[in-house]
Amino acid sequence: MPRGGLGSHRVSNLTLACVPCNQAKGVQDVRDFLAHDPTRLARILAQAKAPLHDAAAVNTTRWALYEALLATGLPLEVGTGGRTKWNRSTRALPKLHWLDAACVGVSTPDTLWTSGTLHPLTIHTTGHGSRQMCAMDKFGFPRTRAKQSKRVQGFQTGDIVKAVVPTGKKQGTYVGRVAVRTTGSFNIRTATALVEGVSYRYCRLLHRVDGYSYQTKADSHAVGGSAFSAPRPSSHGSSSWASGRSIP
Repeated sequence: MPRGGLGSHRVSNLTLACVPCNQAKGVQDVRDFLAHDPTRLARILAQAKAPLHDAAAVNTTRWALYEALLATGLPLEVGTGGRTKWNRSTRALPKLHWLDAACVGVSTPDTLWTSGTLHPLTIHTTGHGSRQMCAMDKFGFPRTRAKQSKRVQGFQTGDIVKAVVPTGKKQGTYVGRVAVRTTGSFNIRTATALVEGVSYRYCRLLHRVDGYSYQTKADSHAVGGSAFSAPRPSSHGSSSWASGRSIP
């Protein structure tokens, strides 16, 4: 069912398609678009009717987790996605994951303060590297030799390290992802620059590479401190919104 025909984003209403086919189909019903290819149409319709095993497994796991947490006797609250969206929308908050977390459930206060000292932790998946053994030049030929071991002096490419260089042209403190070399001279990519040629002797391991990247940054709604209030009825039918001072 196309979106133009009140179709949904449910998995049962989706299928893989290349750009030309997707554009050619447009807002047509799949039965009309593939009327000339009944074999492919039958395969797609059969897929649409297949049970959503993965979704059922996630749903079962979610409620099993809820029951286990409830059994601990600790305060626990759950809420629907609709409630979260309503809480966020009525407070004029942007669609951000960390603000969504603050808007879950009926216990969301009428006024949400975003403090100037609040810096959400952003996590992105990066994977665990690739099977490529060495770097290649623009012609596809290897320009380095493969390392005998992924770890050099106890460090591995992708680890988060802190390097304190006491003297020399590289003097300073650097925190970031490390790229190791067999020579023991490492590169460290910080939040602002790439620092090359830092000896492993100055490096201290902070976090092993685990397939994720971590970044703490100030959001525009966290700098300055503002209070976002849920609308209340008034004589003019307007919503209330207040700016407030930063609360540490």
